[in-house]
Amino acid sequence: MKLTILDGHAVNPGDLPWDRFSKLADVTVYERTPSEEVKNRIGDSDAIFLNKINITEEILSACPNLKYIGVLATGYNVIDLDACRRRNVTVTNIPAYSTDSVAQHVFAFILNFTNHVAMHNSSVQKGDWQRCPDFCYWKAPLYELAGKTLGIFGYGNIGKKVSVIAQAFGMKVICTTRTPREGMPEMVSFEELCRRSDFISLHAPLTPQTSHIINEKSLSLMKKSAFLINTARGGFIVEKELAQFLKEGKLAGYAADVLESEPMAEDCPLFNAPNCIITPHIAWAPLETRARLQNIAYENLKAFIEGKPVNVVS
Repeated sequence: MKLTILDGHAVNPGDLPWDRFSKLADVTVYERTPSEEVKNRIGDSDAIFLNKINITEEILSACPNLKYIGVLATGYNVIDLDACRRRNVTVTNIPAYSTDSVAQHVFAFILNFTNHVAMHNSSVQKGDWQRCPDFCYWKAPLYELAGKTLGIFGYGNIGKKVSVIAQAFGMKVICTTRTPREGMPEMVSFEELCRRSDFISLHAPLTPQTSHIINEKSLSLMKKSAFLINTARGGFIVEKELAQFLKEGKLAGYAADVLESEPMAEDCPLFNAPNCIITPHIAWAPLETRARLQNIAYENLKAFIEGKPVNVVS
């Protein structure tokens, strides 16, 4: 079996070797693959791994040997699943590998808004504390999380983990989900979640119903003192309208690890927007998280070769 890894750098920039995959196949690894090179690189492959590379009907038609596509992520919107079904190509993904790291990133954002650690360290390193007439000072309002309301939009594995952490801080949790279950926090409508929450964290899948759900209408429902956190999908946000709310002081802050276009476009409306924190899609990237992803990818391919595929999405 010939296995081609098309964009291996993100998962493994050098700290997680691909060596063990050689036990299963003849492996070729490309750190990155431009779209115009995809067909040439996988034309004779039996199996491929990818993260953000689009696989279309046109590409599949140029790959007669291809029988397996392993997506090195949970989301698989880059794959034309209907075309894969027509050509009997099995597609798998990596579910639930990043729950802990993404939930951790959510609270890195939240605590940045409440405690401003980086801001105050920068101030101290500039000598402000040495010149201060008092034993303490703060350069922005500081807040306790205890007693604040966290609204969670989407209550899957990550949303549930965020809820557990929030409750440990003494926060009240409310949530909106399409699949209510027993034992969940208080269930509310999306509109009520927007109105009541001091912090809102987005964790739903991107669908036609959730696309651009954060827009002028929903933002208008939120408290001016509210903070919005997005570690899920950039496509939830109408970025131009959100940027305007931040500029006008109608929302206290926005933090995101994802954008609608990645890498960030030069004309992104959120670039340098006030009270806006953006990280470059790294919530999934701790070493332990990527090692877990790679382990699952290996087991996915092994199971496929043994005729018992798991984590199949098509």
